[in-house]
Amino acid sequence: MTDLHDLTAAQLLEQFSSRQLSPLDYYDHLLAHIDRWEPKIRALYAFDPEQVRQQAQASTERWNKGQPNGVLDGVPVTIKELVATEGTPIPLGSAATRLTPALKDAPPAARMREAGAIVLAKTTVPDFGMLSSGLSSFHGITRNPWNTANNTGGSSSGAAAAAAAGYGPLHIGTDIGGSVRLPAAWCGLVGFKPTLGRIPIDPYYTGRTAGPMTRTVDDCVLMMQHLARPDARDATSLPPLTREWSNQPLSVKGLRIGLMLEPGAGLQPEGFVCEAGEQAARLFEAHGAKVTLIPPIMDRAQLDGLDQFWRARQWGDLSALSSEQFDKVLPYIRDWAAPGADISGVQAVQGFNQTFEMRRRAAQAFSDLDLILSPTNQVNAFPAQWPSPSNDPQLPFEHIVFTVPWNMGEQPALSINCGFAADGMPIGLQMIAPRFADIWLLQIAKTYESWRGAIHQWPNPN
Repeated sequence: MTDLHDLTAAQLLEQFSSRQLSPLDYYDHLLAHIDRWEPKIRALYAFDPEQVRQQAQASTERWNKGQPNGVLDGVPVTIKELVATEGTPIPLGSAATRLTPALKDAPPAARMREAGAIVLAKTTVPDFGMLSSGLSSFHGITRNPWNTANNTGGSSSGAAAAAAAGYGPLHIGTDIGGSVRLPAAWCGLVGFKPTLGRIPIDPYYTGRTAGPMTRTVDDCVLMMQHLARPDARDATSLPPLTREWSNQPLSVKGLRIGLMLEPGAGLQPEGFVCEAGEQAARLFEAHGAKVTLIPPIMDRAQLDGLDQFWRARQWGDLSALSSEQFDKVLPYIRDWAAPGADISGVQAVQGFNQTFEMRRRAAQAFSDLDLILSPTNQVNAFPAQWPSPSNDPQLPFEHIVFTVPWNMGEQPALSINCGFAADGMPIGLQMIAPRFADIWLLQIAKTYESWRGAIHQWPNPN
């Protein structure tokens, strides 16, 4: 029998509609489950169980009357701390931030509330969202439910931990270099970074997207039906789609698939991670696709250029802080950003221009391919207290080489679990499609998920 906290969103809605389960009974179970987990993993911010219970009571009354308030009425969703929710401060993961309540919901939060979902809580992030880690000077350490000695990755660290631990089925992260897909892979989830502008976000920035983080492709598709509605606050927001979101599996017969196993720079992927990717590729071959090995997108110049630009950008923000605030910033962030003080305007622009080279190469890769597969993470696990997989502020982005080019190229990219390492930690497979092929990519992910089968044994707090 499936535990209530393991139910998908579709299963919850079916049981609410048939009155087999009331939202209030579900939240009584869910809040007790979270109470057992949360001291171990610290995934949540701005969590008010009593306020959640009141919303569950109101949802129960609506379902009893047959008058749900939207198609997701009563379904819990967590929202990454960086995504504004009205009345809640946004600490940016840093103890240095002055806490001011947000004036209104950002687009992803607004879309979830409009659909009737209950915002369970915000989820933790590292300082300024600039680490792929669960380490934060404001939130403390967010830990991986699969092994609490291990890191969740980030910057959607709390979202990944909450999803893996069963804090409801729906979670929203953001991604500018891999911040949805990296922690999704480390936590065994589906993490989807759509085409830039497909999910409106505010504030928007080069390469920055919001994206679902769920246990199943079905729940990811369900979220996209709402998150992808246009919003004028995002100047990159795309027009409405002319077709419906679908989780219908597709045939892969005849697909031209590139398998990328070499990162081109940064950390070399572990052998068993590449083997898991190769095994996934063989499944596509067995179903009629043509798979070829392809060279990497990234090189040292691109990675260093991006690092140089981001250091200058971060130092600009840090230099505006008071000395008291500056001292509260995570030391790793201060050490990483400090060289930004000596980066000239010309050097910063040269670094930023590397994003256009990434974009050129990412587009070129699809000139004769339909789909690209790669590992999501080069390193499959690292300690919870480390700020990055390299644990070196002078080599901060060695682990994002498979993920960041698709942010700058704007292609939709998804991470999905493709197996487990000998130590029991999940392994992530990344799938990338051409720009605007978001619906198609999710259907291909559903196809792969159907071959792989469901994950039945999720972590538990005992």
